[in-house]
Amino acid sequence: MNPKLPRITGEKVLRALKRAGFVEWRQRGSHLHLKRVSDNTRVTIPMHRGRTIPPGTLRGIIRDAGLTIEEFVDLL
Repeated sequence: MNPKLPRITGEKVLRALKRAGFVEWRQRGSHLHLKRVSDNTRVTIPMHRGRTIPPGTLRGIIRDAGLTIEEFVDLL
């Protein structure tokens, strides 16, 4: 069974992905681009202050980062 996705903001997603080895690469408008140097994986996070990331968008970010939902939740 899949664990339930948490309702979190872009700031919390950023913190979790930094723990997974991602670094801030660049920013364009309200979207922050992260990069993991070890395997050149890239992820984009919408950084709308105070707003939670929609579940489908969060699922896509987790997939693009090469993580499972369980691994992502453990990083929070």
